Amino acid sequence: MFVGSLPIDKRLERYTPYEFTADLSELKEGDRAAIKPLVQAAKIIDKIYIRQAWAGNEQLKKKLEELGDEKLLTLFNMYKGPWAKEDDNAPFVKGVPARPEGANYYPEDMTTQEFEKWVETLGPKERKEAKGYYSVVRRDKSDTLHTIPYSEEYKDLLESAARHLKEAAELVVDESLKKFLTSRADAFASNDYLDSEVDWLHISKDSALEITIGPYENYTDELFALRAAYESYVHVRDFYSSKLLEKFSDLQFVEDKLPIPDKYKNKELVAAPIVVVNQLYAGGDVAVPTTAAYNLPNDEEAIKRAGSKLVLIKNAQEGKFKHVLTPIAKLVIAEDQQKYVVSRAFTTHVLLHEVSHSNGPHHTQEGDTVRSHLQELHSAFEEAKADIAALFAASIFVEKGTIDDVSKEEFWVTFLASAFRSIRFGIQEAHGKGQAMQLNYLLEKGGFEIDSDGRYRVNFDHIEQAVSDLTHDILILQGEGIKSKVVDFANKYAKNHPETKRTLDAIEEAGIPIDIRPLYPIDA
Repeated sequence: MFVGSLPIDKRLERYTPYEFTADLSELKEGDRAAIKPLVQAAKIIDKIYIRQAWAGNEQLKKKLEELGDEKLLTLFNMYKGPWAKEDDNAPFVKGVPARPEGANYYPEDMTTQEFEKWVETLGPKERKEAKGYYSVVRRDKSDTLHTIPYSEEYKDLLESAARHLKEAAELVVDESLKKFLTSRADAFASNDYLDSEVDWLHISKDSALEITIGPYENYTDELFALRAAYESYVHVRDFYSSKLLEKFSDLQFVEDKLPIPDKYKNKELVAAPIVVVNQLYAGGDVAVPTTAAYNLPNDEEAIKRAGSKLVLIKNAQEGKFKHVLTPIAKLVIAEDQQKYVVSRAFTTHVLLHEVSHSNGPHHTQEGDTVRSHLQELHSAFEEAKADIAALFAASIFVEKGTIDDVSKEEFWVTFLASAFRSIRFGIQEAHGKGQAMQLNYLLEKGGFEIDSDGRYRVNFDHIEQAVSDLTHDILILQGEGIKSKVVDFANKYAKNHPETKRTLDAIEEAGIPIDIRPLYPIDA
């Protein structure tokens, strides 16, 4: 059944296997026992996301299992479907259609114009539901569009996941985690996620387990970036590292210094808790490339009520730096600047990236969400915003002395090397598209340069101003919410120029993996 330009073994080699483990020796008996039902819940969440990603996904997976082709099934499970993101969603299974932009959230024959026209006919409550996170859009017998809440659409699987969560709630030691698991299980039935989002944000920093489960990210909805995909993470907290990074939780300090007019700034940001963890298991919307950190929730109502939380996945970052970023840097960065590529700069920038999702405008001056204006481009611009605002913030923190173990030069050069790591995910993917915009902009502004031998370097005299300019431009585009300007910016910068393509080809020819592929011994 295999099709495509790459042989199956070559495609597998792009993602080097990496075991996700953690020290469980200090876990109390109840927490240790809770891991099993939490992993079982995560596996059910995986089934929900397989259904969300494409209407034909469940049947295709069953067919691959019956064929017994372990390599092809491994690919399917890596990508959570039959398309390779880094190859512009090229199919690698014979007979499948092009990846539907609306995944399985909307009828595949529905156009954006039809959706918008339908929404205009609805009252305020129905309109909010139609553009909400937690429902799908379907056609009735008369071919009219209508919404179905997740609690009904995935009822068969959510009921089972809820039982496992409640079982785990009876076992875990920490009362705040017990409260979250219980309220999230209830939310699976009620379809009201706000209270349980707040409970997740209030999980005690003393809890040894950090659990994330529910509908969160919007990347799978490439039509409107509205619908939330289910995901689940089972993590063990790294108490020592979490304590060290609390100093980065002051979002308002960064917000006040952003290079934008005050009218676009958030005046009352809630300090973001930062949790460092080691991952034991993940399911659902966790296709490769592997997540190294996340800042949740995305629901603007929950953020307004209780802020957000940053989870930094330590063992994922260690795997990415060792197996991907280091060999890329040796190949593409000017030799005299390779000394500036360090793991601390990579890890700290990832942290600041996630923190920076909370910064900047989330609503236009008219009060609409930025998401509703930017639609399918929202995710790419939000990732670019978080990336470049984080680099801007890094300089501020170095000058303040908050960061005393990474230099500005190390941040800039490590960021440059990591740009090629992200672009390899494909410019159809939000992180890859966002990074392509940044690379091309900073090259144009002279912050980055290409030597005669094709290697890249940072111009230390120009980079700081270039970063500030790009931070300004992206934040203003978001704050204005003018779709035509956003499209123009993307058309200009979200592309791979010949020099970039040559570099990407050289990385591919060198056999450097695109990313790590998680293996979970806890499930063995």
